[in-house]
Amino acid sequence: MARYKDSLCRVCRREGLKLFLKGDRCYTDKCAIERRAYAPGQHGLSRSKLSGYGIQLREKQKVRKVYGIMEKQFENYAIKASKKHGVTGETLLQFLERRFDNVVFRLGFTTTRQEARQLVRHGHFKLNGRKVSIPSCLVSVGDSVEVIDKSRKVGKIVESLKGLDRRGIPNWLEIDRDAMKGTVKALPTRADITMPIQESLIVEYYSR
Repeated sequence: MARYKDSLCRVCRREGLKLFLKGDRCYTDKCAIERRAYAPGQHGLSRSKLSGYGIQLREKQKVRKVYGIMEKQFENYAIKASKKHGVTGETLLQFLERRFDNVVFRLGFTTTRQEARQLVRHGHFKLNGRKVSIPSCLVSVGDSVEVIDKSRKVGKIVESLKGLDRRGIPNWLEIDRDAMKGTVKALPTRADITMPIQESLIVEYYSR
């Protein structure tokens, strides 16, 4: 499947805020937003005002980039969320948060979702005692996520866990650092998502 391979810092500059796509670098003064807080390109400082449709599109693109999901897959999540009971926008975000690669990232095993997706595909994690290599797999309440025995000394995982105090984990998850094992205590709620996202704009985009 095709993936975005251009500069991740350009994505943050395009959206005008930190999306924390490069892990620990985003917490330093090397962050592109800290140095050039305007859109990339020669006309970045003079971008015209967006239309209503443009605002909806940018919000959808921003969330897609945050979770590292391709267009068709993201649209499928939106369709699936619209068929569920409850608030469509919040249900969509809940689907995204429950992705296996996102849970691995949120538990602190990696510093970015992109890194989490790569390690999941390489089979470094188990879900409920079984090795899983599908990043889009959805977790449920009571599920356990842990590092397989052979990967407990992988440098990226060890170093990421050391920086967990700074990043923290959401209330719906629980981590045992020594055992390198996490548990899904509850389903994620809207309050657990601190990234500035206006999910209603995404719902309006797909309701056109």
